Amino acid sequence: MTVDLHADAPRLPEGLSLDLGALLGGDPWPVELELGPGRGGFIVERLRIEPSVRMVGLEIRRKWAATVDQRLRRLGLAERGRVFAEDAREAVPRLRPASVSVVYANFPDPWWKRRHRKRLLLVPGFLCELCRVLVPGGELFVQTDVPERARAYEALVRAHTGFEPWGNEARVADNPRTTPSPRERRACADGLPIFRLRWRRI
Repeated sequence: MTVDLHADAPRLPEGLSLDLGALLGGDPWPVELELGPGRGGFIVERLRIEPSVRMVGLEIRRKWAATVDQRLRRLGLAERGRVFAEDAREAVPRLRPASVSVVYANFPDPWWKRRHRKRLLLVPGFLCELCRVLVPGGELFVQTDVPERARAYEALVRAHTGFEPWGNEARVADNPRTTPSPRERRACADGLPIFRLRWRRI
C-alpha cells in the first residue's frame, strides 16, 4: 500500500466564487496569481522584495505545493502568500470575477510528445476564465523559451476580445519585475532566447 506523504497539502476551500484575497489576512482586494509555481522561487522572492504584494500559487504537484507553502510560513510570509495543491484549470473557474490583479504563467510549456498536448495550460476556454478573474486593466504575463509556443500564445490571446497588448505589441524585451523566475535565470545562463508576452485586460 502506497502512502501519500503529501495528502495534507493545502487545498482551496470548497465552493464557487472564492475570494483569494480573503484567504490572505481577510482583505478582499485583488491578489497576484502564479500558475504552476513549482519549487516556489518566483513567488518567494517576489513576496520578499515587494512588501505590498500578495500572491497565491496554484501548483498541481502536491509535494511542491506543500513544500512551498510551508516555506512561506517559515519565512513569515504566509499572511501575504499561499500555495495550494490545485489544478489551475479546475481551480480558476471557481474564483470570484475581477479578483486577480496579475496572472503569471512562467514557462507553462508541456513536453513535446503528442500525448502531452492535453497538458497545455493556455487554451481558449482557460483563457476566458483568466479574463473573467482579472480586474479591468489587470495583467497577463507569459514567458517561454520555445519560439513555437510564443507564436501560439500570441495567436491565442490576439483572438480573444478581452485582452490587448500592454504596449504596441505583446512581446516585451525585458521582464517588468525585478524577480526573474528560476527557469528564466537558467535560460539566461544557457544563452537561450526568452519570449516575454504581456497583455492588459480590457
